[in-house]
Amino acid sequence: MLRLRAICPFSWRVFQFRPFSFEPLLNQMNKCTDEEQIFDLIEKNKDILSEKQVACALSMLWQFQKQKSILLKNVECIRDHPQFLTLHNLTTTKMEFMNDSTLVNVLYIIQQFGFEAHDPLVEALVTEAWRRLERFDINVLSKFSSCLADQHLCFSPLMGKIADIVNRNLETIQDLRCLSVLMVSISSLISQRFQEQLVNKTEQLFDTIDSSQVNIARRIVQFLRNIKYSYYPLLERCNKVFLSNVNHLDLDSISKILSLYHSLQFHSFEFILMTKKRLTEMIPLFDYPASFVKLFVTLGPVAGPEEEKQLKSTILLMSEELTSQQALAVMGAMEEMESRNSHLIKKIASILHKHLDNYKPVELLRITQASIFLHFQSKELFVKLRELLLSYLKVSVIPSEISLLICALSMLPSPHLDEARISQIEAVLPQCDLNDLNSFATSVLRCIQYDHMYRNNIPGKQLKLLQKLDHYGRQRLQKCSSLNLLWEEVKSLKGDWFADSLLEETVVTLQRLMDEINYINVAGIASFISRTNYLSTSLLDRIASVVLQQIEKIHPFAILAIILPFSALNYDPPQRDEFFGTCLQRLNSYLSILDPLMLVFLGYSLATREYFSEDLLKAIFNIRFLAKLDSQLELLCSSLNMKVQFRLMELNRAVCLECPEYQIPWFHDRFCQQQYKKDFGSMNGAQQQIYKMLAEVLGGINFVKASVLTPYYYTIDFECILDKRKNPLPYGSHNTTLGKLPKIHSELNTQIAGSRLPPGAEKIALEFLDSRAFCRNIPHLKGKSAMKKRHLEILGYRVIQIPHFEWNSMALSTKNARMDYLRERIFGEGKSSS
Repeated sequence: MLRLRAICPFSWRVFQFRPFSFEPLLNQMNKCTDEEQIFDLIEKNKDILSEKQVACALSMLWQFQKQKSILLKNVECIRDHPQFLTLHNLTTTKMEFMNDSTLVNVLYIIQQFGFEAHDPLVEALVTEAWRRLERFDINVLSKFSSCLADQHLCFSPLMGKIADIVNRNLETIQDLRCLSVLMVSISSLISQRFQEQLVNKTEQLFDTIDSSQVNIARRIVQFLRNIKYSYYPLLERCNKVFLSNVNHLDLDSISKILSLYHSLQFHSFEFILMTKKRLTEMIPLFDYPASFVKLFVTLGPVAGPEEEKQLKSTILLMSEELTSQQALAVMGAMEEMESRNSHLIKKIASILHKHLDNYKPVELLRITQASIFLHFQSKELFVKLRELLLSYLKVSVIPSEISLLICALSMLPSPHLDEARISQIEAVLPQCDLNDLNSFATSVLRCIQYDHMYRNNIPGKQLKLLQKLDHYGRQRLQKCSSLNLLWEEVKSLKGDWFADSLLEETVVTLQRLMDEINYINVAGIASFISRTNYLSTSLLDRIASVVLQQIEKIHPFAILAIILPFSALNYDPPQRDEFFGTCLQRLNSYLSILDPLMLVFLGYSLATREYFSEDLLKAIFNIRFLAKLDSQLELLCSSLNMKVQFRLMELNRAVCLECPEYQIPWFHDRFCQQQYKKDFGSMNGAQQQIYKMLAEVLGGINFVKASVLTPYYYTIDFECILDKRKNPLPYGSHNTTLGKLPKIHSELNTQIAGSRLPPGAEKIALEFLDSRAFCRNIPHLKGKSAMKKRHLEILGYRVIQIPHFEWNSMALSTKNARMDYLRERIFGEGKSSS
């Protein structure tokens, strides 16, 4: 009896908080069909609700929202309902009784209803979860990390604690879905070594997921984007998942995937082609701005003429309903599409102008860049932009923000830097990285150029600022002790200032750190060398060495970038044949799946170095491949489209001239005729001088031809013919005005030059080579010019190349010296007797 009395008070205390029959109430909640029924139950039972019932009510409310379309969702109405406030308060008092999974799920739902990180309930839930963190299983931990990421707490100590837990337990984690969520959440905090461990673990677990798991694949790609690592093996496997599910992808998924691919510079022609078809089918389905703008931004850059017309006409009809962010997105897409629809540009610009006060500094820069690119001129818009940019500058203290504001100001009409702006730039220089310094220098140079052209003076303070920029740039390079850190800063640098002031110092730094070049960064370093045209034989030899030693770890997609500097700069590494052979062997099994565009560039690059792979040429020169290439060309912007077509023509020409045994036909006559019908403009000053002097040296204007079109459509600056006694032979009548190129002289067939010449006569091709034909740092002929010389010789010409640095040298500063130079090059004679 005493025992029973002792137990009863305890039991009564428990059950006054937990009603004996709470199961029926849960069943009632699960049977509800709308929010009002849930709220009715809450109102009637608020005094006896348990933690399970509170969690169930919140879960049901969120389920109802998820089932609604975007237009029908009413999150704010639900959040403002009096009974939701009751739930909010009950959650605060009941959360300590919730199990781990329920606690984190409630946090997730509360955030979905728009409660900010500073809300007392959100703070309390996060604190409670932090207290339990070490005991969370992998599923709960991943969901909690996602909640923290949604609160922008990626750099918080709590996220660091989660990263540590993942690191300690990585070997035991077998669920790739949970791991992929965690990888995205902790990606901002982890070391490179931990990044590599996660990538390796992902590869091990990838085969455990079903091929329909698009979200897991997307998160893996997002993780790679976050850590800025284009790891091709994983990207390729994720891409296969996307391709197998492309018919089930919605607009939002396609948009996210393409955006991630763009950031990682990963190109999948097949995915773009398939999603283009799917997106085109969606055009009639969206009749409200939010979704149609996303469709416009995603489909626009790859749309054909008909689809583009539909997109533009529809967005024009919706233009009055666009928000400030939607108008900005449309303007950016039009820039990418290279749109020239003046009516639409004007309409979107007017919306941007109306909302200009609401944009952040980086968005003002995007508006400025797009307006300039699209040739939109509006004095009112530019005046307002300048006012806003200056107002932001007055209060900004962050170097990167100041640099983009100055950049935007320098792009506007009549750019000028006053003393206050110059002082502001000077104050932040010690904190700037190379990207900020380059941005400042580019902006200052624009202002100097404007002052020089229109004000006829260059302020001394701007020149002193440039000197300081040079100083801090060199100082930063000299202090750099990590190749990976250096690469992060220099990989996107471009412009005159960097090339003129810092390129040499950058190459010296790369040489100092080149032992750190490995299979991960080798393609990036090679791309940098190609882009800068700076020949460093030690760097190229190191790249070749890394390739030969670590080729199995280098993905075939990276081979083109590696080969490019050797091709462009006309350089053969030691063990040339082994190097190119190793690269091609790595590619062989991928020839059928590589993008056509990549294969064309690869074939051309190898041809430049006189390396012709029969397997590669067979993969390119067949009807199926060329049809596939035509499909891809439709997706490219006009400039890249034309570049690819020229590279294919040049590869076709190289194969016909250097490898006739492959019996690949020449099929570019029509393309070349269309291109060479265009006006070739005027001769430059050096060409005019050479043309006039050649006429004197050879005995008259009828002994020299200017602008000659050879078989296979090479253009030659000047051509002359010598008989077997080295006497010039005359051409027909000429009608050339000095300074203007004559009508192109052409032979529209592929006969070798010289086949119709008198016995013993020779054709001479004279080419003036400007600075573009040589490496930036030394007078070493680049690959394209070397290949042209080789091909002209095959066509029967004796080729005389006149480098700009010889023609403009002190040794040839007089007319007589130049005349003697030409005689020596043409006839092999010494100085004239006159």
